[in-house]
Amino acid sequence: MKNNNLQLSSEGKLKHFLSIEGLNHSILSDILDTAESFTSVTERSIKKVPILRGKTVANLFFEASTRTRSTFELAAQRLSADILNLNIDTSAAVKGESLLDTLHNLEAMQIDMFVIRHQDSGSAHFFAQHVNPGVSVLNAGDGQHAHPTQAMLDMFTIRRHKHQFENLTVAIVGDIKHSRVARSQIHALNLLNTGQVRVVAPPTLLPEQAETLGVQVYHKLNKGLKDVDVVIMLRLQKERMTGALLPSEKEYFRQYGLTAERLKLAKADAIVMHPGPANRGIEIESSVMDGNQSVILQQVTYGIAVRMAVMSMIVSGAVESS
Repeated sequence: MKNNNLQLSSEGKLKHFLSIEGLNHSILSDILDTAESFTSVTERSIKKVPILRGKTVANLFFEASTRTRSTFELAAQRLSADILNLNIDTSAAVKGESLLDTLHNLEAMQIDMFVIRHQDSGSAHFFAQHVNPGVSVLNAGDGQHAHPTQAMLDMFTIRRHKHQFENLTVAIVGDIKHSRVARSQIHALNLLNTGQVRVVAPPTLLPEQAETLGVQVYHKLNKGLKDVDVVIMLRLQKERMTGALLPSEKEYFRQYGLTAERLKLAKADAIVMHPGPANRGIEIESSVMDGNQSVILQQVTYGIAVRMAVMSMIVSGAVESS
């Protein structure tokens, strides 16, 4: 995808973080290693480092979010940035101002970095194409396209618990078709040379020609879970569905819900993940979500370190380019 060249400087350093596509194994590994170095910051009595001191980060969330927005805000704070949270519900965009005008007006306030979540696929690339030189864009989720920092915190979680990717079998279960997280996860897992990546879903919740993404497709959950090391459950993206793709939520849980009994099909030390928000009793049983194989809350914690890593690498790349 041509626009992914926007992400890298001429020296090959991160300039924007828009999607996993267009990046390489080295950059993903650098993000994971840098995030590892930041995990100790959260354990200090003063949870701050001065990397973004003097920089201003603007959070532009055109879609509702709790975890992503909060962890981006905490990440920027812990890097000592000044933070501007734009309330879209009361912003000029609601009054008819174009996205480009909103962007340029904010740039006039000397913003250094935009964190953007938007309901339209490609919106992060659009912003990155139009910001001034020296201004960076981080994609916090755009439509059904990408959610790269979520994918990287998921990769960090896997590496923390499994240490390597090469011999792992990872199953992503649920609404693959409408999930920007799943797309980003699949690209990241393949770039990190994961042994086998499976997707498990009914045909109505799979993208066309899913195999071309570099995955093995399963329609039966029991088969898809057999001997896997990592299970990633996905939320049903009901707000993005058109038409009757499912008979009922009850029937979906019967066929694709992760229960304690089904989890026994995976390896005994398999971990269970979910990017959230999780719907108990629809895609995952409470006993599994709260069980000792679940690392769902750790994912949230790791999200801060991973987003700190991406922000710091972008600033470091900007310094080296100047």
